[in-house]
Amino acid sequence: MRLPEAPDARLLFVTLSNIGDMVLTTPALEALHAAYPDHRIDIIADARSSALLEFCPYRGDLLHRDKRAGWRGMLHLIHALRRRRYTAVVDLRTDFLPWVLKTGRRTARWRAGPHGPHAVDQHYAIAARVLPNATRPPPARVWLAPGDAEWADATLAALNDTGPWLALAPGANWPGKIWPLAHYKTLLEEVAPLFGGIMVLGSVQDRALAAELRTASPLPCLDCTGNTTLTQAAALLDHAGFFVGNDSGLGHIAAARGVHTLTLMGPGRPERYKPFGPKATLVEAPSRDLTRLTPALVGATVREKMAAKASGKSSTQ
Repeated sequence: MRLPEAPDARLLFVTLSNIGDMVLTTPALEALHAAYPDHRIDIIADARSSALLEFCPYRGDLLHRDKRAGWRGMLHLIHALRRRRYTAVVDLRTDFLPWVLKTGRRTARWRAGPHGPHAVDQHYAIAARVLPNATRPPPARVWLAPGDAEWADATLAALNDTGPWLALAPGANWPGKIWPLAHYKTLLEEVAPLFGGIMVLGSVQDRALAAELRTASPLPCLDCTGNTTLTQAAALLDHAGFFVGNDSGLGHIAAARGVHTLTLMGPGRPERYKPFGPKATLVEAPSRDLTRLTPALVGATVREKMAAKASGKSSTQ
């Protein structure tokens, strides 16, 4: 890896690995851009989530940190980064990198200081140390690739839908975060009168779940699992009247795109890692056991939120 000398003013931003975690760092990234609008921002990210940063309009170079490369890979990265002098370095991932780079201002995790309960609050508190005027975190952001919006328009127009779409994300990165498929099927029966069709989003690993939902659905079903890029999935979500999903990256993407979002949370820390956005809501499973979260409760919440949406009232939690 060899970075060319950068003649323009630059910042360096080190984000997190998983898709949802990375989306929760974008308020800090947006705050940096607002404070330094004449700077390009080089970003160190992970290959699994960096597609969501590819089309950020103010980014400079997008670099990947591969944990499997160990310290040898880190040394190569440091050597490349030291070819540039940064106005400021904000590191949300490690505690040492800003102190081995050429920069006038630096901040990292251990310098967060007082912050609120949500991960966004901590990320913003870290970035605030190099911001001239820190106030409060801006919204999370996900940027589309050129052509994504037109592709989503054409994909859904071909289905001749007659009502709002319900987006579902039945997968997650480990089984404890997955609401039982039987509950999703019952939910579809309960809320079908509110929607004209469903779209199922997820990875290749979620295709078996999507196939069962497609078979059971009383509504037309668009199965997109494993067939979209992350930014195409975001573009499809722009058409969703509502999103229901497990604690996964897709819920964070939906919230960042301004979709009315209901996340089903079991294990974990919902107060810290829930999706961040004015239309993002959640339901917590009893005893954090998703098998005990009933379709009746989720269905009632969907109906309540859809009614609030129709009346123009905000209804978040």
